[in-house]
Amino acid sequence: MKAPTISRERCAWDAGRLLVGVDEVGRGPLAGPVVAAAVAFPPNAGRILRLRDSKVLTARRREHLAALIQRRAVVFGIGASSARLIDRVNIRVATAIAMRRALARALGGSSRSPLPSPCSRLAILVDGLWFRELGVDHEALVDGDALCYSIAAAGVVAKVVRDRLMQRLAQRHPAYGWESNMGYATAEHLAAIQAAGPCRHHRRSFTPVTQTRLAL
Repeated sequence: MKAPTISRERCAWDAGRLLVGVDEVGRGPLAGPVVAAAVAFPPNAGRILRLRDSKVLTARRREHLAALIQRRAVVFGIGASSARLIDRVNIRVATAIAMRRALARALGGSSRSPLPSPCSRLAILVDGLWFRELGVDHEALVDGDALCYSIAAAGVVAKVVRDRLMQRLAQRHPAYGWESNMGYATAEHLAAIQAAGPCRHHRRSFTPVTQTRLAL
């Protein structure tokens, strides 16, 4: 797979702005949070070798890259929305909330208030489709994690953070195999839900969970 380019970042730098890449991980699983990251690199930053879409990287490579990204980024933030919030507002809105939290933490603002004034000097680029619910000016790029360097970096960090969270939750709820399936709808996970019922970290608004015989 080709490396994501840094061309969009260069265009932003030439205009005196920083490009902030935003990506999320965890929209599809049956359990756990959706996690978003916001990342920007300083102008003319050297490229991190082998940075790719997180989905094509090994877990070991992602861990290595995430550490480099956090050291080199000039803007960096993580946000999440819990399974309970996903059930309350739906996955699209919860994803936007996670992204807004990531941006707020990166830029020193509040997820409940307007982002700080430096936003005017930022170009925010989100992976996928445009989010009305995000509440800040931004552009969207389909397949951005494969095309844009900063979005790819955000995706790697979000994936590493979410995987670590799911591995910790797996220790408290060992029946579901989250240390390997990360909450996705594998045969093992579905069978465990059917046998033991869902726990508080399951998304009860998701059909495979609502259809289990022990769902409440």
